[in-house]
Amino acid sequence: MLARLTLAAFGQPSPLMSNTRALYPGIALAVVIALAALFLSEHYRAPVMLMALMIGMAFNPLAEETSAAAGINFTSKALLRAGVALLGVRVSLSGIASLGIAGFAAIAGLLTGTILLGLLLSRRDWRSGILTGGAVAICGASAALAISACLPKGKALEKETLFTVVAVTALSTLAMIFYPVALVQLGFNEAQTAFVLGASIHDVAQVVGAGLTISEDTAQLATLVKMVRVSLLPLVLCTLVLFGSATGHQGRGGKIPVPGFLVVFIALAVLANTGVIEEAAASVAATVSKWLLIVAISALGAKTSLRSLATVGGAKVMRTGGLTLVLFGASALVARLLPGLS
Repeated sequence: MLARLTLAAFGQPSPLMSNTRALYPGIALAVVIALAALFLSEHYRAPVMLMALMIGMAFNPLAEETSAAAGINFTSKALLRAGVALLGVRVSLSGIASLGIAGFAAIAGLLTGTILLGLLLSRRDWRSGILTGGAVAICGASAALAISACLPKGKALEKETLFTVVAVTALSTLAMIFYPVALVQLGFNEAQTAFVLGASIHDVAQVVGAGLTISEDTAQLATLVKMVRVSLLPLVLCTLVLFGSATGHQGRGGKIPVPGFLVVFIALAVLANTGVIEEAAASVAATVSKWLLIVAISALGAKTSLRSLATVGGAKVMRTGGLTLVLFGASALVARLLPGLS
């Protein structure tokens, strides 16, 4: 009776409201997974992205066969793009300027070479090559998610993205442990060590951790080098969009399908570097971006089973590990040659 009176008073719920409500269970599940990942990360120093993926995959049956499916799918796409867009506030043009022309050129060369090598090793699968090469070359999981958002969608891409995130996160953690020890044993000074750490470790948190094992000054310089790599992300994304258009992935009327989140990313980068967005606001935006990406990767994990992830293949594992080692070796060589670091 109460339900009939309510419908008589307010009418049938709109399709938009019904569709929105259908998203709630999946979004809530992704948020709970993200909170669990953050708890483990803060209390046990585990990589938060890796934890979000692993916990998410444990919930795969629940995410695929229940009312949570729609919300999980929405979270893995819409919130992912929103998180990537907010990454624009982390772009630092002042960091690029402080390294000088030689330092910037060296970092840009290492980044470009790594991506090209990834494409070369992937042979005909250019999507896999750009995803792996970009993640290794720029900023690990965040770059993988950003690049994935620019590529043609599909189940294969989701699986490839998840594997890449798992691989670069695990390799970045190992690099944080072993790279500082290796560089000290090889006789690198603090400036050279900082450059190599910032130029070769995938994730920002691991760069900071590796630098702090040497000194605070090393951590600061390594972070600066790392942020220059991050600053090159919009250029890579724009190039990817143009390449996608040239190879036939066009929108209606043959126009270049520029993603809206990429426009926001670039706009925020410009506003943050011109002082329009204050440092406090940029810090809040960066925190929100991190949150959105953790929730999105939780949803991606929930959409993927361990069995499907295991079918990625040993060749891709070798490619990711090989790219990581090549970048480390090339960064060490460049650090020896740069006059400002000796």
